[in-house]
Amino acid sequence: MAFTFFFRDEQILSLAVQNLVPLSIGRANVHILNAGCAMGMETYTFAILLAESIGKFALRNIKIHAVDIDNENVDFGKTVTEGIYHKEHLQRIPPALFSKYFRAYGNGEYFIIGEELRSLVTFKKLDLLELTPLRTDYSLIICKNVLLHFSYNQRIEVLKMFHSSLLEGGLLAMENTQAMPAELAGKFKKLVDYAQLYAKT
Repeated sequence: MAFTFFFRDEQILSLAVQNLVPLSIGRANVHILNAGCAMGMETYTFAILLAESIGKFALRNIKIHAVDIDNENVDFGKTVTEGIYHKEHLQRIPPALFSKYFRAYGNGEYFIIGEELRSLVTFKKLDLLELTPLRTDYSLIICKNVLLHFSYNQRIEVLKMFHSSLLEGGLLAMENTQAMPAELAGKFKKLVDYAQLYAKT
């Protein structure tokens, strides 16, 4: 089962939002890939952070493709695509954001994310090692806690695929333990010293 929770690695997600917002100004469609979405918590965390940083009108132009749901976790498999979570999994969400974006569902043990954010996300299946991009016009790819499961050469090939999936200047956000391989130094520019956030060159 994937290990994840709401607002995990908030720093890199917030940095991705800060750098994405200028790229999205004036664009009718902004596509984002969340590779390795696990139980959807990272995807919805990003959606919350983005909603807090962008106007409602611009938010409607955002499309998030979340791939690789954790199908081994049956309890979550029934609810992830509907944005429904048990209250014990929501404890790390800041209270103000929780009250703003969640409402009680069913018997009160569960809560559902608001339709405004759920409508941004489409869950899809994608085997990254097939090296076939879903699209070639992503403004941002988030890929955390996935590449560590691949061999070094597999990581390079997947990152090349990400490069071809991004628009010029598009962003790639990875976890801090996954530095960019030296072989790809000419394809991505690191944007900050303290996090694995890159722009396509």
